[in-house]
Amino acid sequence: MTSSLEAKPVRIPKLSSSVHDINAEKPPFGSRFLTQDSDVWTQNAWDHVPPPEDQTETITASLARQRLAPVPDDDKKNYNAKPAKYWDNFYKTNADNFFRNRKWLHLEFPELLAAAEPDAGDVTICEIGCGAGNAAFPLLTANQNPNLIIRAYDYSTHAVKLVQTNALYSSPPVGKIEAAVWDLSSLDTLPPGVEPGTVDIIILVFVLSALHPDEWGKAIANIHKMLKPGGLVLFRDYGRHDLTQLRFKSGRLLEDNFYIRGDKTRVYFFELDELALIFTGSRASPAQKTSTMTEIVDEDEDNEPTSLPAPSQTASPASHTPADTLDLGSDDTLSLPSSGPSSDVHHNLLRPLSHCPPHPLFTIEQLGVDRRLLVNRKRQLKMYRIWMQGKFRKAE
Repeated sequence: MTSSLEAKPVRIPKLSSSVHDINAEKPPFGSRFLTQDSDVWTQNAWDHVPPPEDQTETITASLARQRLAPVPDDDKKNYNAKPAKYWDNFYKTNADNFFRNRKWLHLEFPELLAAAEPDAGDVTICEIGCGAGNAAFPLLTANQNPNLIIRAYDYSTHAVKLVQTNALYSSPPVGKIEAAVWDLSSLDTLPPGVEPGTVDIIILVFVLSALHPDEWGKAIANIHKMLKPGGLVLFRDYGRHDLTQLRFKSGRLLEDNFYIRGDKTRVYFFELDELALIFTGSRASPAQKTSTMTEIVDEDEDNEPTSLPAPSQTASPASHTPADTLDLGSDDTLSLPSSGPSSDVHHNLLRPLSHCPPHPLFTIEQLGVDRRLLVNRKRQLKMYRIWMQGKFRKAE
C-alpha cells in the first residue's frame, strides 16, 4: 500500500495569473487553503500561504549576518562601473541554456497575446533586458499579427548576438523582430529605431533589479519617453526577503537590499511601495495593492538553485488562514526591526529621482506580490519565494 507521502500528487496546471486585477473581489481561483500542516505534501498547489511564524527570525538573522561583512568599498566601485561586462560574461558562459522560455508571461500578461491576434493592428512591443530572447521568441512563435513589431534590447553585446543568431530572428513566421545593444540607464539616448512616443508595450522582467538605485530615474525617464500616451509597462521582479536574498553569504551586500551575485551581476529586492514611488511618485494605497495567488510547485521557474540558506528555512507553515480574512492592504508583510518610518524604501525615493521628469508619470493598473512556496518533495524541503508584479500605464 502506498502512503500519502509516497504517492505523487496529480499536478494541477496553473491556469490564471498569480496576481489578480485590483478591481476583482476574489482571486480567479483560490479555494485550496492549507489548514493542516500535515497536508502540505498532498497537493502541488496551495493558495494564499503566508510565511511561517518564525520567518521574522530567519529574515533578521540573515540580514544581520550579511551586514557584518559587506562588499569592500573598492570592489563596489568595480562592480558598479561596468555592469554590462559581467552580463556579457554570463551569456558567454551560459549562452541560451540558463533561462527557460518565459511562456508564463502570456498567462500573467494577457495583453501580450491580445497584441498577437490577427486583427490587433499596428503594435510595437519592446522587451528591455531581453537576454537570449526568452520572452521575445515565445511571443513571436505565438504571433498571428502581421503588423506586430517586437524590439529586443539588452546592454550585453553577447546576449543580443544570441538573439540575432536565432533562426526565428532571420525568418519570423509572422510579424517582425529587431534586436540591438542598448543600456536602459542611458542618459537622453533611446534605443536604435525607437522614436519618442512610438511604443505600445514595454516588457520589464527581472531588469530594474539589475540597476543601481542611482540609475532608476534615468531608466524611468527612458521608458516614459519611449511609450505612447496610454502605453503599458508589464513588470515583474524580485521581492523583499525572497529566498534568494536571504541565502546570500558574506561579501555580497553592496547596500541594503542590493547584492552582487557570484557571477558579479547585481540584484535589488523591491518592496511594493518602492515600485509605486518609482513609477508614480507616491506610495501605493491599500486599494492599489493586489491580493496574491500563492502556490506550491515542484521547480523554480527562474532556474535558480533550490538549496536553503539555513535549517530554519525548512520550518513548515503554521496557522494558515483563508484569504478572505487577510488584510490584503498589508500584503502580509512581516513586521521587522526598522531604523525609521521610511526604512522600507530606498533613500533615493524619499526625494525626486535624478534625471527623471516630474511625477505622476504612470498610473497603477496592477501591483501585487506573488508569494510562492516551492517544494522539494524528495528532500521534504519548503522554500518561500517572493516576486513583485505590476502593470503601469503612461498618463495620457
